[in-house]
Amino acid sequence: MLTIKRLDLAEARLLIAGAAEKAREIGVPMCIAVVDESGNVIAFERMDGGKITSVTIAQDKAFTAAAAKKATHEYNAVNVPGSLAFGIHTEVGGRVSSVGGGLPVIVDGEVVGGIGLSSGTPQQDMDCAQAGIDYFAAQRG
Repeated sequence: MLTIKRLDLAEARLLIAGAAEKAREIGVPMCIAVVDESGNVIAFERMDGGKITSVTIAQDKAFTAAAAKKATHEYNAVNVPGSLAFGIHTEVGGRVSSVGGGLPVIVDGEVVGGIGLSSGTPQQDMDCAQAGIDYFAAQRG
């Protein structure tokens, strides 16, 4: 029997709140996805003005971060010609993202979910995702 730690809806909303606050601060409306440890969507918000294409991209970034247990920008560093990981973005039906903006959510050393953002530059997406995690951590105490 396995015991699995998983984000709940209230926690997902905290992650979104922190990310959205940062997005408003930098003036970039974002699409924000939060998934459980298996990569399934718990909550999603498309801020007014968030890009249509970013709906799917944000979800794929969150999926990758949770399922792979690593930040999407870590894949970016190795997804280059000549690397053994080149082409990773074509796996899992093309859902694996190597674009910055997806981060795993870690509680007590375990990945309990992921957050993914899209609509800004990869760095803006990464900064807002980190803001969501920081807000979540501060609220949890």
